[in-house]
Parts: sequence; structure tokens; C-alpha cells
Amino acid sequence: MAFLADALSRIKPSATIMLTQKARDLKATGRDVISLSVGEPDFDTPDNIKEAAIAAIRRGETKYTPVPGILPLREAITRKFKRENELDYKPSQVIVGTGGKHVIYNAFLSTLNPGDEVVIPAPYWVSYPEIVLLCGGTPVPVLTTIENNFKLQAADLERVLTPKTKWVLLNSPSNPSGAAYSHEEMKAITDVLVRHPHVWVLTDDMYEHLVYGDFKFVTPAQVEPSLYERTLTMNGVSKAYAMTGWRIGYAAGPEHLIRAMDMVQGQQTSGACSIAQWAAVEALDGPQDHLGVFRKAFEERRALVVSMLNQARGLNCPMPEGAFYVYPSCAPLMGKTAPSGKVIETDEDFVMELLATEGVAAVHGSSFGLGPNLRISYATSIDKLEDACARIQRFCAELR
Repeated sequence: MAFLADALSRIKPSATIMLTQKARDLKATGRDVISLSVGEPDFDTPDNIKEAAIAAIRRGETKYTPVPGILPLREAITRKFKRENELDYKPSQVIVGTGGKHVIYNAFLSTLNPGDEVVIPAPYWVSYPEIVLLCGGTPVPVLTTIENNFKLQAADLERVLTPKTKWVLLNSPSNPSGAAYSHEEMKAITDVLVRHPHVWVLTDDMYEHLVYGDFKFVTPAQVEPSLYERTLTMNGVSKAYAMTGWRIGYAAGPEHLIRAMDMVQGQQTSGACSIAQWAAVEALDGPQDHLGVFRKAFEERRALVVSMLNQARGLNCPMPEGAFYVYPSCAPLMGKTAPSGKVIETDEDFVMELLATEGVAAVHGSSFGLGPNLRISYATSIDKLEDACARIQRFCAELR
């Protein structure tokens, strides 16, 4: 349709949102559906954070806020970066957006020109390449392998960097694979970036606090301080504080980049919701006891899901270091026939038949740039996960 912008032809809808909606629609017809497609903690926002929001409303904190965020929140963010990541930032180096996606979008809108390349390890969060395309850049996916636990290898990064590369986008722990980079693994990546001074790093640390066992989270500018001046470190309160609907993401980086993002945001959305910002101050500065509770629950679920999926015929599910996703391969099941008579030719066929036959919603791996796999979120109760994994086992066993 000529009326619509050409930019729309460059992007596709979010597969995670599409599958989650399909599951909702099926549920509305009375079907028994377990949705493992949504990237959202099933925990409630901690009470101290909710109370801080209520107090802010009662204090009348209901007016427009400064575009880059209220000063108390930007100060809380600088304390968080110092306390948890050994990174020193001033409030003028911090910007608050309406969720992490908004922050990434404004960073790319502020910096990308036609022909500029953004290197993105695959599998990647579905929105990364689409945001790059909307901002006029060129996404350059770099495939990882299940043998390397879906982590970008230094040699592969070195191979794809060109004079056109403007950004490398890293996400650890990863959505969709849960893979996270140890200090040694991150150092191998940052060593490559040091040798290419024209390349910037955008690191999405949204799942920072959801790591398991003895794993220690690190972020690029912490591992390699010489990258500080060309790193945008992005984070938010959605996952670790169960605040997805509050829509607060933030980032810190060089002041000239933050000023550019501020200018874009000033002509776009202006400041994020005032109440949500005051709630985020409490999230970052207040008690962090809930994090241990979240981690313990997610770790228990991770063990269950990995074990049960590896018992399913034709699935190979690595143990991820973080987030609340697993990313099993279903390669041996391609070419099999489902109970409906449908031949499973792609991972999308697999998840669609799984939903239709067993009422379990997962997301096909090809939408994350690497298949045939599926992404399963274990951000739901143990009982539901046991039931869902048993259904997946049954579905796989019935493929012929």
C-alpha cells in the first residue's frame, strides 16, 4: 500500500508476541494451554517498590519529567553501576527510557547512517535486527553453535568486522539462549574490539541478576576499561525486579552519545512515566533480598526443564548460565510427520503443531536467527513446567 512507509517493508512482526497472542486466542476458546513463550517473570513486583510508587502518587509526583530521567533515578543508576559493575558514571552520562527496547532504538537512531553495520550474535532477541533496520542500518548476524553454548567466538567476531561496522550488540545472559559470558570469554571478545577503535559496543545487561550456580556476571567496559569511551551499557528493572509493565530501561555511556539520545527522545516520547521512575529509584536503592528468592526458584525450574527436555526424543537442550530461557535443538525431528499428518519441515512447523496438538506455546528458533531450535521460557510454576515438558515429550514421541 503506497500510503505506508517503505521502512515497514524492511521489518517483520515480533514472533514472541505473535505466539503469545496465538496461545491467548486458543485459551479463549476453552483449550487447556500452557504458554512458555513469554519473556516475563511470573513473580509480582516486590511490595517496597509498589509502596514507593504509591507514595510518589500521594506526593504529587505526577508532572512531566526531564527527558533523560529524574535526577534521583539517574543518581541511583550511577550508584548501581559503581556498586555492581565497578563502573563510574555521572548522572549526565545516564539516560532513562520507556523500557530497554526504547533505549536501544534511540541509541541506533542517534548514530546509524545508511550502510552502517551492526554485528549481532545469533541467536538474538527478535527485536535487535528489526530496530537496526528501522534506524536505517544493516544488521550483520554472526551464527554461534550449540557446541559453543551459543556464545560468540572471538575469531568469528574478528572475521565479520569491516570499516562499515559501527556497533557490536552483545546480550549476556542472552535472550533467547540463556548463554552468559564468563570473564575469560568476555575478555576474548573485548580483546578483538580493542583492535578496532572505530567499533562501538552496546551491551544489553537486562538479565544481569538472573545467573545461577557460581557464575559471576561481567559487562564489557568492566572487563576492558579502555572500551569505556565507546560502550553504551544498557539495563533496566523489568526482569530482576519483576517490573515489565512499569516500562523503565536505562543506559550509561559517553556524554556526547547520551546528549544525542536525549535530543531524539525529546522529540519523540520525552521523559518516562514519573511514577514508574520513582518506583525504579526504590528498586535500585532499596532491599535486594528478593533477588535470592527469584534466583533459587529459577534455578530449580531450569534444572527440571533441562532434564525433562533432554529426555524428549530428538531434543538436545544445553544447560544455560542465566536468564529464564532454554534453547533446545530439534534438528533430528525435521522431516518427521506429526499426528495431524503435517510434515515438520521447519522449527516453526514444530512449534505450531506442538501448540495445536498439545496446547504448549513455545517460540521457533528461526525467528531468533538460528534454528532448528525452540525457545522455552521457564518463568512459570514448577507444576506447569512439569505438565508442559511431559506434553512436549509425548509430542516428540508421537512424531513418525
